[in-house]
Amino acid sequence: MPLMRVTFQGERGAFSEEAARRLLGDRIELVPSASFEEAFRRLRRRDVDCGLLPIENTLAGSVHENYDLLLRYRLPIVAETRVRIVHNLIAAPGVKFPQLRRVFSHPVALDQCRNFFRRSAKLQPVPFYDTAGSVKMIMERRLTDAAAIAAAASAGIYGARILRRGIEDDKENYTRFFLLLPGKGPRPKLPRLGRPDKTSIVFATPNVPGSLFRSLAVFALRDINLTKIESRPLRGRPWEYFFYLDFLGSPEEPRCSNALRHLGELSEFLHVLGNYPRARE
Repeated sequence: MPLMRVTFQGERGAFSEEAARRLLGDRIELVPSASFEEAFRRLRRRDVDCGLLPIENTLAGSVHENYDLLLRYRLPIVAETRVRIVHNLIAAPGVKFPQLRRVFSHPVALDQCRNFFRRSAKLQPVPFYDTAGSVKMIMERRLTDAAAIAAAASAGIYGARILRRGIEDDKENYTRFFLLLPGKGPRPKLPRLGRPDKTSIVFATPNVPGSLFRSLAVFALRDINLTKIESRPLRGRPWEYFFYLDFLGSPEEPRCSNALRHLGELSEFLHVLGNYPRARE
């Protein structure tokens, strides 16, 4: 039986790979994508069976590019998971800490390790496109004055060595990931992920006083818990916005279906991005 093909942004050993294994197990074929949009394109072309994309981090906030891509590609969200982000200082075997002068990683990872750089003033943080990719790069180039900040798994994949563990400033550092499927055609057989009890939508309201208040009231009146709201620019209409919203519940429930029907009457645009089991770990 062929393995399920799963795409994600970054290189092998990225935190997205950990999210994929958490949701889908180890019997999967990982397909790294150079960018978030490349991952979405692969899904739309059905080159892969599913994709894992980060949507928000507890410290860095929302991944705005992926919110925009969710609307553009209209791929269904079928699950979410959360991954604890542990940043590690990783170098080639034999390289000692005193030799280091540069540290490569994704800009967000570098920013989340500010205290480490304050304590190690001789080290220059160098932005790179990916955390795991920075480990791959220092190993390919055989750098002896440089290290990378990445997940522990990347050290094993590329034959590197962890010099310092857990160098992030804040231990309450988590990233939430969405599991996406291709939009059309047969769906892959997924492991049991639980009962769908969370819903993500996107909508736009008329630009008149009280429109957002009335839109949110359709949930408050029915005692539906909102867990996230995010605004993104509505292209072509300056200072107007799409609103992305997560709530606990399913469109199969009468109170939720009634809320969505009511919201549809108040809004200019409404699309359900997915109904899925919420992350509980």
